[in-house]
Amino acid sequence: MRRIKRYRKKIICDFKVDDLLGRDCVSFDKKERDKFFNNKVIMVTGGGGSIGSELCRQIAQSKPTQLIIIDYYENNAYDIQQELIYDYKNKLNLAVEIATIQDKTKIEQLFERYRPQIVFHAAAHKHVPFMESCPDEAIRNNIFGTYNMVHAANKWNVEKFVLISTDKAVNPTSIMGASKRMCEMIIQSMKTISKTEYVAVRFGNVLGSNGSVIPLFKRQIEHGGPITITDKRVFRYFMTISEAAQLVLRAGSMKSDSEIYVLDMGRPVSILKLAEKLIRLLGHIPYTEIPIKEIGMRPGEKLNEELFMHEDLVKTENQKIYIEKQKSISYEEIEKKIELLNQALETKDIDLIRQSLINIIPSFKIADNQ
Repeated sequence: MRRIKRYRKKIICDFKVDDLLGRDCVSFDKKERDKFFNNKVIMVTGGGGSIGSELCRQIAQSKPTQLIIIDYYENNAYDIQQELIYDYKNKLNLAVEIATIQDKTKIEQLFERYRPQIVFHAAAHKHVPFMESCPDEAIRNNIFGTYNMVHAANKWNVEKFVLISTDKAVNPTSIMGASKRMCEMIIQSMKTISKTEYVAVRFGNVLGSNGSVIPLFKRQIEHGGPITITDKRVFRYFMTISEAAQLVLRAGSMKSDSEIYVLDMGRPVSILKLAEKLIRLLGHIPYTEIPIKEIGMRPGEKLNEELFMHEDLVKTENQKIYIEKQKSISYEEIEKKIELLNQALETKDIDLIRQSLINIIPSFKIADNQ
């Protein structure tokens, strides 16, 4: 039940982010997960971010031999480091490295030093509008960074490599989505040339994560509104941070290779209804006390996100997790695409760089609003 406090005549309500889902939260059996990760050396990139830090919290519960956190942002890395030290004292063998996945040499040094058995790759640029205006950074960080991680994993005989992907990679209409689709393709291309098991985990928007709509809406409500939404017709799939981390870890513990896992997240949620519900949860009346304003779709955005590229789905032993079967992609094909992107980056022509990424992703579509 929500607790209501009265302070300076303003009603403030405490609520759980789960209240906004519109469905029951999905949870997974921890026994199999803990058994798989126990006594393993595990590396998490982007370990200071919303998903990465929750992965680290849940991995720590499984008593790994060592947990290695890699993050470029030292403040985020410091926060999760101190939290884990406080919670586990000397019971957790923890290492934190400040590094960018774009630095191939440094990444290989870290793999050589720690010899991880399992890698969770969560580091990525994720903001659609930023990547529309900075496609070079989407390519350098998301694609080349993933390429560096994937090949380091192969070189140092990692047992399992798990890529964190997104629903925006399905028939992408944005540079960010296209870059993540290319990351999925890199994973697929390793199937026949590596002993490492590579998988990708694809899910929708994560409620309460850094840069998500909930912190933005709350901030707008605290200032008296208006809440700004791009279009009242927009629908999105949502999940909690805990659900996202559990899905990634469960997928990581399953036996498979070069697959894409997708969580059944129920029906997509109306952004307009989400805004109205949040206003009420925070003790206000929509439209009367807090207005809601449409500001128009941003470049690269879809009205409706998709979870699957096609309907060729396979159920796993867990009824909430599906595998999307993909056409095989050769290592040689990926190498050609990587070279084309490299050549485009060398021109420093943003329009050419953007178009080069669009050209190499067969499923890329122009957004409905463009």
